[in-house]
Amino acid sequence: MNRLGVRSFRGLAAFAVVAGGMGVMAGAAVTGAGGVFVGASAVAVGGDLLLQRSEPGLIGRLGRLHIGETLRCELRCVLLLLLLGRMHVTGPVGLASAMALVLCLLGGQALHAAICTLIRRRRQLAVAARHIDLRGLGIRDRPPRRLTEWPGLRMLAYEVSALGGLAATLVTGDARWVVAGLTAAAGGCVVTVLALLPYLVRSLRLPGPARVLAEVDAWLVRHRPETVLYFSGPREAAYQVDMWLETVAALRAPSLVILRERHLLEALAPTALPVLCVPDATHLRRLDLGSVRVALYPADVGENIHLLRVPTMQHVFLGHGDGDGDAGGDGNGDTAAGVSPYSKVYDQVWVAGRAGRQAYAEAAVGVEDANIVEVGRPQLDGIRVQEDDGRAPDRPLPTVLYAPGPAALTAAGETLVQRLLESEPPVRVLYRPHPLTNGRASAAHQRVVALIGTANEQRAGKEGADEPEEVTALRAEAARCRAELTRRIAAHTARLRRADADEAMLTRDSAAPDPALPYEARELAEQWHRAHWAASPPWLHQVVDTTTPDLHSCFDQADLLIGDLSGVVPDFIATLKPYALTDTAGLGALEFRRQHTVARAAYLLGPEATGTDDEADGGGDAGADDEVDGLLRVLFDPARDPLRAARHELKAYLLGPTVPPSIQRFNEAVDALAAKGEALIRLRERQTIREGALDEQPTAAPCTCAPSAPPPAK
Repeated sequence: MNRLGVRSFRGLAAFAVVAGGMGVMAGAAVTGAGGVFVGASAVAVGGDLLLQRSEPGLIGRLGRLHIGETLRCELRCVLLLLLLGRMHVTGPVGLASAMALVLCLLGGQALHAAICTLIRRRRQLAVAARHIDLRGLGIRDRPPRRLTEWPGLRMLAYEVSALGGLAATLVTGDARWVVAGLTAAAGGCVVTVLALLPYLVRSLRLPGPARVLAEVDAWLVRHRPETVLYFSGPREAAYQVDMWLETVAALRAPSLVILRERHLLEALAPTALPVLCVPDATHLRRLDLGSVRVALYPADVGENIHLLRVPTMQHVFLGHGDGDGDAGGDGNGDTAAGVSPYSKVYDQVWVAGRAGRQAYAEAAVGVEDANIVEVGRPQLDGIRVQEDDGRAPDRPLPTVLYAPGPAALTAAGETLVQRLLESEPPVRVLYRPHPLTNGRASAAHQRVVALIGTANEQRAGKEGADEPEEVTALRAEAARCRAELTRRIAAHTARLRRADADEAMLTRDSAAPDPALPYEARELAEQWHRAHWAASPPWLHQVVDTTTPDLHSCFDQADLLIGDLSGVVPDFIATLKPYALTDTAGLGALEFRRQHTVARAAYLLGPEATGTDDEADGGGDAGADDEVDGLLRVLFDPARDPLRAARHELKAYLLGPTVPPSIQRFNEAVDALAAKGEALIRLRERQTIREGALDEQPTAAPCTCAPSAPPPAK
């Protein structure tokens, strides 16, 4: 069913009803059975309405197969005319009128679709923006949604009008009823088209690319941004630029975000930074970016070349924390496999710590060591670090965060979670699956969720009965607070992404940035997280398979992480809490640690969630007991945590020193590179002036005098 875009059997049944109803309509039209035709039409229209409202995926698939709502409406109208011709209830004049009205209806629908398409294309400006004043372009409001959207529902309303007239004609024998129904349908379509004409005229008057770019250039000259955060990618990759927004917003110099795809503008997290979306490379090349000295790139994609060609900027590859050994997070990037040879096209590569620098040295991809700068991981500056006092966590139950990738979940997820749920002394489990959990991993995920649900039911009967009433009341109040905050967050999101506005209106209306909006969003999120954890009983296992609670909030709750080689682990290392990795390939402790630096301070579990032998490390793993219980002992007795010092060393190696803070080092790196870029520009200007002066110097005129006579002979 997923291949058809059908979400439920109800949708499949609705499609079958539509197809069957139209088949019966065709038979009734040929035989002249008016009553059967009306009944089958009502069934088909009802099924179509159900499809429109509940199965958008199937509706889109049918449209791509050229059997969308327009064709279905046209077929039903043709069958209506065929029925009228077979029944002989209208006479020649009435039949001709009905045919003219049907043609008017269908022609009006085609004209309406063409006008809507033209308006939509004309209102798509050369650029889209947020927090950039482009009000001088004179952008007007878009047409109301009731005029441009839901074409399928509008056509169904026209059909209902025609069917009502047909039913009245069959009951009374008066052909004028069906003509009146068709007239109402065609008239409604004509009125809708006429209502769109003023908006069409306004859209045709919108400025073209030249004027739009001139207005953007005027803003760039006034504000003179010195740093650009540049990104291109699919919608689901928006998190890669989101993670750098707060860091760039904290820079001392004025900054600008440049996006290359319009869908990224919709998916971008709330920010007070000015944002410019420039889909066309020729338009980007025409912009006046002469004030920009530093360009930051979170992703290494082909579209970067359109800005890399600008010689007046210093170009920096940041990365985004997917294991590329960069400033975005080292992940599994502690080996040369995480480094791209295309990194040498940038003036500098910024990494978090020495691990990233070593990765580029080992890869030998042409990036000079002098062009690698360690700036730390600014996103982790505010993360909560475990106090190194040798005491057990001060919680009713220690918490284990299980964050597996698809491979580890499939190999040992069910077994590992079962052992955690049955452990003695007991622990609380937070299970956070990878966003790309699908296929075989999806089945394992469902089994793990079922295990956690069963364990929660058992604990609720025991722990819930022992909980004091005042504590239960406090949790209920926290739950109400969480629901209220959820509503406020939804309202805040609606303020940022207005459903009644199109891209041009949002560009116009967001001219003056509201610096409070992103901070308000952050404060609401923090309040929500506090309310969520307060409303959750400390003994309750949780499945976190959505974006909330976020990962760092789960870090604050966790006392131990069990994961695998992913970007989650380096972030957790910043907390200095113990963590374990799953060796899904069965390499063994020595080889696994040799290949993966993040495993140096990790407790290791084998492919079947058992411990691994580690003779070389003196039994630092849970493998000495060959049980998960051996791993959990570090939660109850920190003295049995021999890897505490190793975690401190690894954190410094992967993420750099904690003093000065990463955000300070990042700012200093931007300032230093901007100064270098400014110096290079001044040097080029002096060279150009010197070369021009040499070209303008007059050359010596050739001698035109007669040669002197030789001296007389003696």
